[in-house]
Amino acid sequence: MSSGRIQFAEQNGVCVFKFSGEVRLTLSAALDKAIKQLESREDIASIAIDLTEACSIDSTTLGLLAKLSILAKEKTHLLPTLVSTQADINRVLQSMGFEQVFNLIEKPLAPPVQLHDLPPLTQSEDEARIRVLEAHRILMQLNESNRVAFADLVETLEG
Repeated sequence: MSSGRIQFAEQNGVCVFKFSGEVRLTLSAALDKAIKQLESREDIASIAIDLTEACSIDSTTLGLLAKLSILAKEKTHLLPTLVSTQADINRVLQSMGFEQVFNLIEKPLAPPVQLHDLPPLTQSEDEARIRVLEAHRILMQLNESNRVAFADLVETLEG
């Protein structure tokens, strides 16, 4: 199992996230914090997510990516760009309806000057449950297939 990593860079209002390895719930607190920090910024011109080095992404992370897309649309009035060259990941993105909330690109982009690792954050069981619940609620809003797929999980987490 390859450990996951999320990196970030920003230059002139262009924000880039790069995901590598297995990106799972353990990285969700750091990603969610980065998204919340972007919420207060007024100078965001565009957002791009690079998944070219990711080998897997869990559904909580996908939900946070959808949350990032909503933020990008609010801030820039444009869909963010999501880059993935991995056929398996591309199938998952399409099955989740990400073509509705991202500009999906299957060719690598030139990386920004310097990426920095998002610092790891610990989260309590309650914080993790809340984050998983929010992420899956967002995914359920994308399409009927997601609503059906995650309904039981969301109901369990709400109880």
